[in-house]
Amino acid sequence: MKTIIELEQFNRALKRMTHEIIERNEDVSKIVLVGIERKGTPIAMEIKELIYKFEDVYVPLEVIDISGHRDDHKKSENVKIHFETDITDKIIILVDDVLYTGRSVRAAMDAIMDMGRPAKIELAVFVDRGHRELPIRADFIGKNIPTSKDETVICDFLKREVIIK
Repeated sequence: MKTIIELEQFNRALKRMTHEIIERNEDVSKIVLVGIERKGTPIAMEIKELIYKFEDVYVPLEVIDISGHRDDHKKSENVKIHFETDITDKIIILVDDVLYTGRSVRAAMDAIMDMGRPAKIELAVFVDRGHRELPIRADFIGKNIPTSKDETVICDFLKREVIIK
């Protein structure tokens, strides 16, 4: 195992991503953060806190379970997803820890579009490791880490580090 990002770099990357989100979206009050369940959610929570710290604006945070929309798992029942926040004409910032093939992001976008029509969807990922299978790219990236397909990237939010196995 090799540690690629440690505490100071981790915190700096999150702050930079947040500043980029604010700069690109003039009306921060139109933002809705959507964390992909489990690994994207802690990052989305941190971005939410930083937006409040930097802009004194509360942005809603929703969590999305994409299991019913994945194309690489056996379909069970399509889980109906519901947000507390109306996403119509909102700026969705979809947040995940690692961008790899793009399949999780595609599933999340499908689920979001089932709930309404946002003004736009932007993607924020902490690590972009390449190897896309779909034409998806991140708008906000904490760190680009080129990897081989047999490596695994672990983004440990509690330890605030990124490891390659």
